[in-house]
Amino acid sequence: MSQHASPGYSVPTTLHLVGPTSWTEVPAVLSYEVRDPFAVRIGFGEAGEPDDGITWLLSRELLVAGLDRPAGDGDVRLWPARTSGDALYLHLRAPSGEALFELSRATVAAFLLQTEALVPTGQETAALDVDQELAVLLSGGADPTAG
Repeated sequence: MSQHASPGYSVPTTLHLVGPTSWTEVPAVLSYEVRDPFAVRIGFGEAGEPDDGITWLLSRELLVAGLDRPAGDGDVRLWPARTSGDALYLHLRAPSGEALFELSRATVAAFLLQTEALVPTGQETAALDVDQELAVLLSGGADPTAG
């Protein structure tokens, strides 16, 4: 992928890791970049420093769907609480284990509104610079526009 700056939007948030007997607060950052318009990243680590931790890549479409109904299949699933509260549940599964998080539905909804302002749903393909990304792939990952 190209390494030059891209417009985007990020918001620090706190997820709650749901454990068998307690909940643990986990700082995270939701990030969206115009150059990757179908994806949302959730970086776990110190707020504002997602590169220091683990990052999961989710589709923006999955997050939108999960606000109102169960969505996802396999490693990533998302669903709203059955009550009328603000809770949204995120289940992540990897070969090393799985985790269930609770996060604010309102925070995710507000984040998604900001991503819509950058790239409206249905306009993602137009936002992609396919020629640039193809050139990067063919150059072995180096940015062909870098001097």
